[in-house]
Amino acid sequence: MKELFGSHLYLLPVFAYLLGSVPFGLIFSKVKGIDPRQHGSGNIGATNIARVLGKGWGIATLLCDTLKGFLPVFLAIKTDQTSFIIALTGLAAVTGHCYSIFLSFKGGKGVATALGVFLAICPLAVGIAGIVFGLAVYYTKYVSVGSLAAVASMPLLIYFFKGDSFLEAMSWTICFMIWIRHKDNISRLKKGEEKRISFGSRET
Repeated sequence: MKELFGSHLYLLPVFAYLLGSVPFGLIFSKVKGIDPRQHGSGNIGATNIARVLGKGWGIATLLCDTLKGFLPVFLAIKTDQTSFIIALTGLAAVTGHCYSIFLSFKGGKGVATALGVFLAICPLAVGIAGIVFGLAVYYTKYVSVGSLAAVASMPLLIYFFKGDSFLEAMSWTICFMIWIRHKDNISRLKKGEEKRISFGSRET
C-alpha cells in the first residue's frame, strides 16, 4: 500500500475524489424506490435522508459520507505523504461530495465529508468545532448555522493545532466551498424562512 501510493502520488487525490463522489444517500434512497432530490430539502445528505427515509438511513448516510473523507486522508497520513498531498487528498474528497462526477458535478453540502477529513487530521480540532456546532444550534435552533459556524472555526483550529500552511489552505478552501453550498440556507436565514428545529429533528 505504502509503495503504491508513494510512487504514484496523484492516486490518493484521485481516489479521494472518486470515493467522495459516491452519493451514498442517493444510493440508499434508490434502494427504497425514492429520489431524495424530489423530497424535503432536495439534498442527498444525511439530514434529508433521515427526513425522507428515517433516522436509521440518515445515520447510515452520515457514517458513509464521513468515511468518504476520513479514509483517503487516513491513508495519506499512514503512507507518510507530504502535507501537500494530505491537503490535496482532503480537498479532493470534499470536492467529490459537493461536485460528484456521478451526478453531473452536483452533490451535497460537504459537512459530513469534511468532518471525516478533519477527523483524520486533527481529532481535537473536530471536538472543539463540535462544541461550536452544539452551542450554535442550541442558541439559534438552526443546524445550518451550527454547521457554518463549526466549519468557519476549522481554519483557525488547524492553524493553532497543526501550523501547516498546506493544511490551513485546505481548511480555508473547504470552508469557502461549504459556505457556497449553503447559499440557499443563508438566503433563507436572511429572509427568516429557514426551518428551526426541535432537538428531536435536524435541518442542514
